[in-house]
Amino acid sequence: MANIKSAKKRILVTEKRTARNKSIRSAVKTSMKKVDAAVAVNDKEAAESALKAAISTISKATSKGVYHKNTAGRKISKLTKAVNELA
Repeated sequence: MANIKSAKKRILVTEKRTARNKSIRSAVKTSMKKVDAAVAVNDKEAAESALKAAISTISKATSKGVYHKNTAGRKISKLTKAVNELA
């Protein structure tokens, strides 16, 4: 355990950020799974609405610094491609 006051604060701040980032990452994964599930069932409308929600969630995560912008772009691209390939 840290003895210095600033080190104690860093531990607390890190715990808060870790919890926040974990929550946001979990929300992104859930939204991506919803898109994948709709694509697996070949439901174009559900996939498009889930994609819109997923893009929003991923963009918010990026703006909060949870994901790098290229990572977000890659995730969005992957999902969009999957939805667009539906007939």
